[in-house]
Amino acid sequence: MNQSPFRQNLAQGRRSPLITPTDLRSNASTDIAGGMNAILADVFALYLKTKNFHWHMSGPHFRDYHLLLDEQSDALYAMTDPIAERIKKTGGSTLRSIGHITRIQRVKDNDAEYVDPLDMLAELREDNQELAARLREVHDMVDEHRDIATASLIEGWIDETERRTWFLFESSRNVD
Repeated sequence: MNQSPFRQNLAQGRRSPLITPTDLRSNASTDIAGGMNAILADVFALYLKTKNFHWHMSGPHFRDYHLLLDEQSDALYAMTDPIAERIKKTGGSTLRSIGHITRIQRVKDNDAEYVDPLDMLAELREDNQELAARLREVHDMVDEHRDIATASLIEGWIDETERRTWFLFESSRNVD
């Protein structure tokens, strides 16, 4: 009985490659995976920072800020799977661990025991602005590789990131 190549490889102790076939050139897959993994690491880091500030919020606007940051952390987390799946669809490999995230994230952690609520909002606003700028940089790169699907996803994520920035700005603005 003939075995499939997959079963033959398994029987011989070899594994099938994890690279998804794509019509993109190999250098495109490498570039896209690198750019998008950096974005994925930043999104995970920003998600955890947003959740951290959500958990440690205090003060007279506690409820509003607490709910805002919960909504924003949910939106960030919702980005992670589509980013990772896009990396895989383009023939790349995704992040593998928290350590991997730590090595490539550009969002700075905040481990302070106490952060003033308005400082939390300002820090998250700046982080989101930087994420939008990085998304634009990766968008330019994927455009060069003619990766329309990734570019389209990034455009939506830029809009979401700008929305978070706007809400953080308006929530922390002093309107006296």
